[in-house]
Amino acid sequence: MPETTHATSTVVPALPALSAQAERLIELGVHESAGLPAAELRAFAAAAEAPVAGDSALLAVHPGQVPASALAPLLRREGKAGFVVTDMTDVDLFAPLDTVVLPDAPLYLLTGLDRGDRMAGWSPNEALPALTAEARTPLLLTKGIHWVMQQPAVLERNHCFMTIGSRRRKANGALDARTPALWISNGTGRDGRERRDAPKVGWCWAGNRHTWLGFASATSRRVQHP
Repeated sequence: MPETTHATSTVVPALPALSAQAERLIELGVHESAGLPAAELRAFAAAAEAPVAGDSALLAVHPGQVPASALAPLLRREGKAGFVVTDMTDVDLFAPLDTVVLPDAPLYLLTGLDRGDRMAGWSPNEALPALTAEARTPLLLTKGIHWVMQQPAVLERNHCFMTIGSRRRKANGALDARTPALWISNGTGRDGRERRDAPKVGWCWAGNRHTWLGFASATSRRVQHP
């Protein structure tokens, strides 16, 4: 197992208040894509805000309500729109691992978010059991997108992250070797020069290590009822 590193970590900016997150989702039309009234998002955020005061939480829309392909283009960085790499046309088939239990609700909260900088240089195959041992749950791809959507500064050069809670299963039940991630395009290859510095949804092999990719995780997923 690689050594855990701390020296290269940077401070991850705090999330906005839940009410502000709700307004951001409404502004981007996420509620419409998810088939949810704007009033429902506002009511959920208002009811949840008081219990998590002082504890930064992410307002999450259940992945069954709106797919990654619809969320990625809503990301923005330096005026550039987010995108999914061209060789990941099956991005919406990346589903939660069997060990990831989601609330049975269209909206829920993710708390204790961590970008996983300390695991930069690890492979997904190495990081998953380590996170499990720490009672942390890996982020889904859609939740990683939500995080960057609400706080674009969480995606930094040399400090980006993987979302290994989402994997695709093959017809025989085995896991596809690809693991999804979010990083910043260099504008090379098929990305196109016009996409340099844009937020990018891509993938890496489960057995490969990358010094610039951490492993995003959370401590809990929970529902606060209005």
